[in-house]
Amino acid sequence: MSAEKFCLIAAGLFFMCGLLTGVWKYLCIMASSEGAAPTYVDIAHRTGLMYAFACMLMREFVPYSPLSPDHTLVLVAVPIFFFASAVFTYITHGVLRDTDNQLRRPFRLGHAHLSPVIIWVYMTVLIVAEVGGFAVLLVGALRS
Repeated sequence: MSAEKFCLIAAGLFFMCGLLTGVWKYLCIMASSEGAAPTYVDIAHRTGLMYAFACMLMREFVPYSPLSPDHTLVLVAVPIFFFASAVFTYITHGVLRDTDNQLRRPFRLGHAHLSPVIIWVYMTVLIVAEVGGFAVLLVGALRS
């Protein structure tokens, strides 16, 4: 599969996720006496939509990649994996309704507490993958 097609398919899946979590958000709002959805239901909805457009933006930069087609596929797949893992985490918190801030200590997942080391490592790798992956594509575009 080409990097462009991978980005396109990912965009479609994220957009569908955004639409479906939008239905979930609407149902939560309608069932709420405050007229509001849980924090992470709202966040999952918005990030699903946002990451759809982020994938389309990355797709536009793929032709300028300074890497081989296979390496470019990996280059876009890594940030997209982290986009997906973030949305999965938001959906999980939305279902569990266990927090309104996943980065507030103690780090909660349901009734469990996560080690700060796990959070730090995950966030560090996520930042390097997302920023670094796009930076390579951006440098390629700037050089062309």
